[in-house]
Amino acid sequence: MSKHTEEIQKLKSKQQLKWVGKSVKRIDGPEKVTGEQKYKTDLKFPDMVWGKVLRATYPYAKIRAIDTTKAEAHPEVVCVLTHKDIPGFNGFGIVTPDQPVLCEDIVRCTGDAVALVAAETMEAAEEAIKLIEVDYEPLDPVIDAESAMIQGAPRLHPDGNIHSHVTIENGDIEKGFEEADYIFENTFYSPRQMHAFIETEGGWGIMEKDGSLTIHCPAQYGHRDKLQIARALALNPERIHVYSSPNGGGFGGKDEITVQIYLALLAMNTGGRPVKIHLSREESVIAGIKRHSFKVTVKTGAKKDGTLIANKVRAVADTGAYASLGGAVTALAVEHASGPYKIPNVDMEGFCVYTNNGIAGAFRGFGVNQVCVGIETHIDMLAEKTGLDPIEIRKKNAYRQGELSSLGHVVGSSVGTIETLEKAKESDLWINRDLYKSQGSEPWKKKGVAVATSFHGVGMGLGTPDYGAATIELLEDGRFKVGVAIEEIGTGNGTVYAQVAAEVLRCNVDDIVVVQGDTKETLDSGTISASRSTYTGGRAIATAAPNMISLLTEAAAEILEVPNADIELADNKLIVAGDENSFVNYKQIYNKLYEKHQTTRVEGHFYLPREKEELKNSGGAPHHLYGYMTHVVMVEVDTLTGETEVLHVVAIPDVGKVLNPQGLEGQSEGGAVMGIGYTLYEDTLIEGGYHKTKNFTDYIIPTIRETPIIETIPVESNEETGPFGAKGIAEVVMIPIIPAIMAAIYDATGARINHLPATPERIYQAIQATKKQTLVSR
Repeated sequence: MSKHTEEIQKLKSKQQLKWVGKSVKRIDGPEKVTGEQKYKTDLKFPDMVWGKVLRATYPYAKIRAIDTTKAEAHPEVVCVLTHKDIPGFNGFGIVTPDQPVLCEDIVRCTGDAVALVAAETMEAAEEAIKLIEVDYEPLDPVIDAESAMIQGAPRLHPDGNIHSHVTIENGDIEKGFEEADYIFENTFYSPRQMHAFIETEGGWGIMEKDGSLTIHCPAQYGHRDKLQIARALALNPERIHVYSSPNGGGFGGKDEITVQIYLALLAMNTGGRPVKIHLSREESVIAGIKRHSFKVTVKTGAKKDGTLIANKVRAVADTGAYASLGGAVTALAVEHASGPYKIPNVDMEGFCVYTNNGIAGAFRGFGVNQVCVGIETHIDMLAEKTGLDPIEIRKKNAYRQGELSSLGHVVGSSVGTIETLEKAKESDLWINRDLYKSQGSEPWKKKGVAVATSFHGVGMGLGTPDYGAATIELLEDGRFKVGVAIEEIGTGNGTVYAQVAAEVLRCNVDDIVVVQGDTKETLDSGTISASRSTYTGGRAIATAAPNMISLLTEAAAEILEVPNADIELADNKLIVAGDENSFVNYKQIYNKLYEKHQTTRVEGHFYLPREKEELKNSGGAPHHLYGYMTHVVMVEVDTLTGETEVLHVVAIPDVGKVLNPQGLEGQSEGGAVMGIGYTLYEDTLIEGGYHKTKNFTDYIIPTIRETPIIETIPVESNEETGPFGAKGIAEVVMIPIIPAIMAAIYDATGARINHLPATPERIYQAIQATKKQTLVSR
């Protein structure tokens, strides 16, 4: 048992939890709801200059020449930079640094950066950008992922157009299909969803007087951004300080470099003046990453009793012009393509393919959204074919802790799938679904109710470093400063960190000061992605806490003149065992440590648990930790127009342990609404490599009018390795709602939708296709 686990067990046995499991108000709530919170892109300075990026004119073209003469002659221009002004490596990318900082001889999408300008005003910067002359030789863009894989297609990168190919095989797929009584096969198409965060990409930077570089830019992994900046600028990373929090929304869209390197380059060329870049929404749409569009073909075999015995998957992901995290997204998609089930025979493969369709990268769900629809749709088709209950058939096939997954590995961490399905079956919406379905608002409007379940890995998986770290510092006033690098991107993780710290240190939440997203004050603790924030930050704090308690105990024992073993931790103080009147508070301890010139800061480090062996060619599977989720959904479909409204959602997440019920509900509700948008409305249209979708005027996202009743019923499976039993949940909350809505549309209309988003036109056409065609004679 680890030191962290021992301390948590002691807390559970000795006291009733005071802060963990309670709906503690968000520590950043007042500033955010009043508008007092200042984000990086809100800030301006008296001597500030404005930066602007020149983007490519064509989705695919050679660059013959770049002439910046006219721009440099503009009276308000401070500097104009091209690839020639990059002192280090001209490239970036989380896994494969194949995206140029500034393009030199070729552009591969209209989001490519060709030049940078810094000017006295935003207007002057925009004028100067238009004065830069680029001589292009346009090339025919590659716009279809499967066509890009064919021999003879234009090669977008030296190694070809297939960035990665992952496979997972288990059992004997041919034998599985031979033994199957029923076989279902379908192809599913998914959209290119936009992150639609409120704060578009931007920030500011400055070269300090001591020669160090300061970058303020909302992001999802400041420590990694620092390394990418250093590589491009040929600087010592220790001379670069990145401040990446608070953040006006991320969802994965700020996991990759956005404008950090541009800010750094300009800051080095503006004579010590601060420089700011803030993308317009239109530029954000063109240059920002999107969710990968997928084509997924799924073939599933099953027995008459409802047992799943074979699943074959082929997934093709369009990663756009550059890799970003496309390989990892494709790998995670394949890992999850058979759902949280024990299917003995699987053959799954995924291709991540380059095209000239913008850039795709990390997005909440990370590939699982695109593949979960296949197995869930086929389970519903099997249930209908056999007459079995949709929930019971899922329970029959779902694995439990300690059993083999479809990947062939023993799942050693907590599994709450069965419990989430049982809660779904007990829900009012499911029990009374026939009654609700009979209560249509109009005769031509039909209601449907359906269920779906899914799962999502927690953490980075095999083959990628995954660790947590935190610092705890006793302050002069007796409070504690907790440092966790993992950024605040709107989820409220800082409040959870304060709760965990207050619980393990036996103090009030108000006595905890949380520092996040600051590479100068915090240790590298990894990214805020992969549903790892609560688990990693919480456990890192709980790992650091025993070190702080040891420090406090030694000082208290010296002050009270008793052995260390006689000191006990009590609420907001340390006491002599059995004597509440003999105590010292934290402020007194600080003074003692200060007098002795002792440090008041401790650290805690740990590595996230992982499986011992990676599945060959899988790209990182399997994960050790997973979050599980079931959704029950009711929709109403206008059969005359195809318009669909989600009326009611029951969300049942397996969270391990609920650390903050209010925070969990926020995640659950936000994920449900995002899933509704993905399923019914959202798609970034790109034709011939050019964005047809350019702003929110032609990109539909759900508003409060499209937000249904959402009930959240958590299941606590208790993950032993997690802080107080918790595990990650941020991504899975938007996954099973997708196939659940698709199934509910079928339940209402008899029409199956395999191409998302399920727009009114697609639903109407699918309904019409179900009707028998009759010949009308005159």
